Amino acid sequence: MSTVSEFTKNYLMENKARFEEVSEYIFNHPETRFEEYASAEYLAKACEREGFSVERGVAGIETAFVATYGSGKPVIGFLGEFDALSGLSQEPNKTAYEPWDTSNGHGCGHNLLGTGAFAAACAAKKYLEENGLSGTVKFFGCPGEEGGSGKTFMVREGVFEGVDAALTWHPSPSNSIMGLSSLANYQVYFQFKGISSHAANSPHLGRSALDAVELMNVGVNYLREHVIPEARMHYAVTNTGGISPNVVQANAEVLYLIRSPKVKEVDDIYKRVCKIAEGAAMMTETEVTIKFDKACSNYIPNRSLEKILHKSLLEAGTEAPTDEEMAYAEKIWESLTQGEQENYLDLMRGFGYSGDGSEFEGKYLADTIAPYSDKEGVLPGSTDVSDVSWVVPTAQLTAATSTLGTPLHTWQMTTQGISSFAHKGMFRAAEAMALTAIQLFNHPEDMENVKKEFQAFQAKNPYTCPIPTDVKPSKLN
Repeated sequence: MSTVSEFTKNYLMENKARFEEVSEYIFNHPETRFEEYASAEYLAKACEREGFSVERGVAGIETAFVATYGSGKPVIGFLGEFDALSGLSQEPNKTAYEPWDTSNGHGCGHNLLGTGAFAAACAAKKYLEENGLSGTVKFFGCPGEEGGSGKTFMVREGVFEGVDAALTWHPSPSNSIMGLSSLANYQVYFQFKGISSHAANSPHLGRSALDAVELMNVGVNYLREHVIPEARMHYAVTNTGGISPNVVQANAEVLYLIRSPKVKEVDDIYKRVCKIAEGAAMMTETEVTIKFDKACSNYIPNRSLEKILHKSLLEAGTEAPTDEEMAYAEKIWESLTQGEQENYLDLMRGFGYSGDGSEFEGKYLADTIAPYSDKEGVLPGSTDVSDVSWVVPTAQLTAATSTLGTPLHTWQMTTQGISSFAHKGMFRAAEAMALTAIQLFNHPEDMENVKKEFQAFQAKNPYTCPIPTDVKPSKLN
């Protein structure tokens, strides 16, 4: 009789080709937030073929779905993402920038993320079937993580009610538990309306919306000195008012992403940014409309669940890279800037790695698993997994799928997205998550410890969704 670890590993390897096909399909159909029609339907149908019942269009989002198998407690959820990024078109398995015939690309590895979570759900389901156990497996098809906070909308609509624990992962250059908190954020449009006029003949009759955008940006840049160091304010001018310099621009728009370790801090900064926008409108005699786009909270780690997940990651283990994988990784490393190379350990620390990097000397790929660390800190990024963690005990890991130093949201991350090394990392993550779910199915006392920790947090920290009730998910403009 095989052990649980052997069962899980054997199941994943027996179905290796099928899961890689899912990853490759999603990679080859890169779709941005809330427009993942092909990817979502492909994954939903794959769930149905595996014997899951699927509810599509949950939370009023066309590309969100929930796949369910089994009955009774505990209910273990796997969070799968599958959205891509605009502007990251890239041919796979290259060592130089070579965009293909679409503008989008999987520069954050969500083709791997969604497939790995799906594979873990399938393995956990198979274990319940083979052993005649009660319990429920849910795979959550979560769209719009990149700039859309799809999970936050799903949390707001109660999609995760009744789930006892949630598991997920993220591709990166590291093998570790992602136990850091994250930055909460608001994303908001500031739309200015002025009066058009001939820029030479009658400029005094015009009121420039573009001037208002520029003055707002200058004001926010001065604000940066007067917020906490951990806060971040990014912006993109999404409408310059046209391409004719001889016309006073009557309409212009800027999109802001405001981040800080806590939602309350984000809200305070947001209110100050709004005052700057109103001041810019007053200075230019234009009108400003503030349109809230999305938001997410800071991540709440569950240490009890993390420890089980880390033990499972160690059980899953690593395998030595092949000569071909090492040679490819060296070429990717050489394509990185000096700054990116020098920053490789800081990048890994953001994903929970806490070592000194000595095990990577002379290497270009991580082939070890980092020790577990429950050190407090903040990941210098944001994720909508955070809002799930406020309503369900949640743990997440990262598995090495890319060359050391590879920054997310780059062509280098995209090009490695369906490499053999990336798929090895995907299966490592799937195995660790499946083993964790099975541990919770087999050991109610572990599930109870996870719940106790979460309930102690929840008793002192009631959840409030950071997205107002009247705001709906929106696609990229």
